[in-house]
Amino acid sequence: MLDQAIAGAAQDEAGGLGPLGVAGVTIVWADNNGIPRSRTVPAAAFDAVAERGVGVTPLFAVFDSHDGICFGHAPLGTPSGDIRLVPVAGRMVRLAGQPGFAWVPGRQVAADGSPWPYDQRGALERQVERAAALGLEFLAGYEIEFHLSRADDGEGRPVYDGPSYGPAKLLAVDGFAEQLLRDLQGNGVPIGQFHGEYGPGQFELSLAPADPVTAADRQLLARQTIHAAARAHGLRASFAPLVTPGQVGNGWHLHTSVSRAGVNLLSGGDGPAGTTAEGAAYLAGLLRDLHAVVAVTAPSLSSLQRLRPGYWCGAYAFWGVENREAALRLVPTTPLLGPGHANVELKPSDAAANPYLALAAVIAAGLGGIEDALTPPAPVQENPGEWSEARRAEHGIRRLPSTVEQQLGALLGNGRIRAALGEELTDAFRVVRLSDAARAADLDPDEVIRRYRWLY
Repeated sequence: MLDQAIAGAAQDEAGGLGPLGVAGVTIVWADNNGIPRSRTVPAAAFDAVAERGVGVTPLFAVFDSHDGICFGHAPLGTPSGDIRLVPVAGRMVRLAGQPGFAWVPGRQVAADGSPWPYDQRGALERQVERAAALGLEFLAGYEIEFHLSRADDGEGRPVYDGPSYGPAKLLAVDGFAEQLLRDLQGNGVPIGQFHGEYGPGQFELSLAPADPVTAADRQLLARQTIHAAARAHGLRASFAPLVTPGQVGNGWHLHTSVSRAGVNLLSGGDGPAGTTAEGAAYLAGLLRDLHAVVAVTAPSLSSLQRLRPGYWCGAYAFWGVENREAALRLVPTTPLLGPGHANVELKPSDAAANPYLALAAVIAAGLGGIEDALTPPAPVQENPGEWSEARRAEHGIRRLPSTVEQQLGALLGNGRIRAALGEELTDAFRVVRLSDAARAADLDPDEVIRRYRWLY
């Protein structure tokens, strides 16, 4: 877990980080494009920063994916003002791959220390608290896909283009793989497995399930760990939803489960695939709000290019049991794995999503399903992309949004997801998406891919 020596040293008034070799502490958050942003403070100043935070502009809430500042959201319509970025107590880690630095997630607060409505972490915390009030607990974990190329290759040519999944693919990045596994362990990021994935130069690791806020923190820390290990071996990692034209993209598949009194609601019942009534309702809630949820979990122009039928990325809104073409893939329990293993995988999710907002949207949708006692339709075990339009319509299966306008229409038309994000944050998110769309209006698809390749 977290580096307790560092966490303890952070509490020393004398600034105990220095003797441990830490020169600076990097405080990290993610913006509305899923891009990590940060401030780094000297180790000697950290005690004061832990109490008072460090100043940042509120306009980070309306940065678009290419650092353009949008002024279309009236409350943040001027360059004036300041907020505070406050490190989250007890979450600091000395970076194994960057031993001169410590890393800590931050929360954004108003200048007087009060809650700030654009703080994405706060949106997730509110949904976790809402679930707890209903007697429910969530676990979440990510499958993180990424692409490796040589550090001096800006075009993203794959570091390896031989057979997928085999040991030769890892052998091609042997030193990186070893350091990455050691650094993840040193940084307190437990993983399930690491392997060479389907696409050329593509790799994947799975983060072990944790409570939602911890899962989001670890997702950001895993990114930093991967980037540092890649740099140390002359490589460059791309987490972009689509790295090169015509290839599979990078999904960051989001797995969630919901429990009551320690019992996983997605197993042990007589509902579909062994779900309980509440577990089935959770799944139905996700399906009901899926178009709006995906506007948050796969929000970029690169995301939209990735969501294609036949690529196991969930282009159509339906659910299935172990169906890898389904946007919602139910992973049921088995005698080997036990009842706690059952979970729902959201396929249309990627690095362009702010992890806190993504989980907030998922939890809000699922809680809505439980509160309304929804029942899901029958699972689909085929690929609806191969069906006729008439057959899809007969089963109520629609394509997920394929344009920014469709995404925003789904999000703004969904009161549950808007409420989960908050009206202020939702509107800031809206203007950012519109700014991205305007930037790309005259670009061909290949150029869009290029411009998003190294953002995350």
